[in-house]
Amino acid sequence: MSGMRGDEARVARDFAGWLSSQGWVVRSEVDVVDIVAEKDGRRLCVEVKGASTASGLDVDTAIGQLVRRMPSEPDQAVSFALVVRDEPRSVGAAVRAPRRILDLLGMALYAVGEDGGVRQLVGRA
Repeated sequence: MSGMRGDEARVARDFAGWLSSQGWVVRSEVDVVDIVAEKDGRRLCVEVKGASTASGLDVDTAIGQLVRRMPSEPDQAVSFALVVRDEPRSVGAAVRAPRRILDLLGMALYAVGEDGGVRQLVGRA
């Protein structure tokens, strides 16, 4: 997570810790995504966005980054997640992404609070 700054690095660290507590084996900054986690033959690719003045643009960019990482053929073993800071602007921007599209992409949304707590917004990794 060396390429991340301040808040984004904290969100990534807290989410990675939460994944580890759920039994995932976590690696950081692999394959141009922020976190890759593996569990029971499944892989989860995670893009993290910290607080920003352009939350909507950041969320759209993160979704685009994840889409570019998706295999050309559907793979049930690979799923994707976008993680944002648990504050109104970031969460609002994340949940404005069309649910139908997120479902089609197999993409989950999570928010990480200041206390490190993780909240699932949409879908499930």
